[in-house]
Amino acid sequence: MTTADNGNLIVGLDIGTSKVVAIVGEITADGQLEVIGIGSHTSRGLKRGVVVNIDSTVHAIKRAVEEAELMAGCQIHSVYAGIAGNHIRSLNSHGIVAIREREVTRADIDRVIDAAQAVAIPADQKILHILPQEYVIDTQEGVKEPLGMSGVRLEAKVHLVTCAVNASQNIENCIKRCGLDVDDIILEQLASSYAVLSEDEKELGVCMVDIGGGTTDIAIFTEGAIRHTAVIPIAGDQVTNDIAMALRTPTQHAEELKIKYACALTQLAGAEDMIKVPSVGDRPARELSRQSLAEVVEPRYDELFTLIQAELRRSGFEDLIPAGIVLTGGTSKMEGAVDLAEEIFHMPVRLGMPQAIQGLTDVVCNPIYATGVGLLHYGLKAQQEGRRESAGFSRQEEGLLNRLKKWFQGNF
Repeated sequence: MTTADNGNLIVGLDIGTSKVVAIVGEITADGQLEVIGIGSHTSRGLKRGVVVNIDSTVHAIKRAVEEAELMAGCQIHSVYAGIAGNHIRSLNSHGIVAIREREVTRADIDRVIDAAQAVAIPADQKILHILPQEYVIDTQEGVKEPLGMSGVRLEAKVHLVTCAVNASQNIENCIKRCGLDVDDIILEQLASSYAVLSEDEKELGVCMVDIGGGTTDIAIFTEGAIRHTAVIPIAGDQVTNDIAMALRTPTQHAEELKIKYACALTQLAGAEDMIKVPSVGDRPARELSRQSLAEVVEPRYDELFTLIQAELRRSGFEDLIPAGIVLTGGTSKMEGAVDLAEEIFHMPVRLGMPQAIQGLTDVVCNPIYATGVGLLHYGLKAQQEGRRESAGFSRQEEGLLNRLKKWFQGNF
């Protein structure tokens, strides 16, 4: 039995409002990701992306991880976990430093990133991500990789994401109670973007909308970098509640009706298609047309897309996303959601499926697993960058040792 800390395995843990998903990925010889195990369990310990019951969340994580371990035939020791919720804040910032050696070194880049993150944030928030957008060397703008370039002044433009300290600690505590280590905590829409967006879309300008159970997460990319992130606390659970209230049916039955029969666009649902609606208590089930169900669901999706459009306008990027909107997440799968979105946004809309993976593709090529697969991609990138940096350090150390050897040989 292999273990998930042998360097070849990466585990993504998507702790969502409606479900917890653990995905095990193996790094192949050519540096690709192969999904070899997946586990999922209903989540009852979160509300709108935030942990409200630690015991329930721990139970769901344990079940999902055990299922993934059984399928992958490995033992999991550490995970990359996602974080979402209304407590997430983001802002664009920039920092300027002088280039010490007239040529940009790794130390200069670290100093300018430090300068860019020196902004006042509330005491109950902490910085989750510092995402570089571009660098400016003297007057040269749009530099993506400044290392080794000549100049006297280096400026960095970054996107800062902050989260509530207690929200991230609660997630870490839940994972640690399951006997697991946390490799990193990643913003969920950032993770999803690794799985469902192409480099061309990010370069051209695109808005990714991850509609989960408790929150709708937005990420806007232009010129290959993330420019704006936001969270809207309305998602699939509100649709389920609307069905439960309007059709007077228990919540678990409302969820089943939503998954099996609901449609986000009334004209796509047939008036002659009848569905059985269970009643509350011991009352007999009733028959309703599928169109009546769609009439309950459509206003909520309409409201959600209108809120997303308002957020787009507020961000100032509405006219800078020619690649349009990419919908992902479990709630985006509903029939008619893409058509309704196109009607409201007046721009191209597509459903985002996880890409660039091998293995259990027939299972994970589903918007539900966008965040889980994205966490694997994030983990792979982090490992590759870590190896590159450690290789760079070892080369520097080697050079220093050689110089010291020569000095000793020449002087003694």
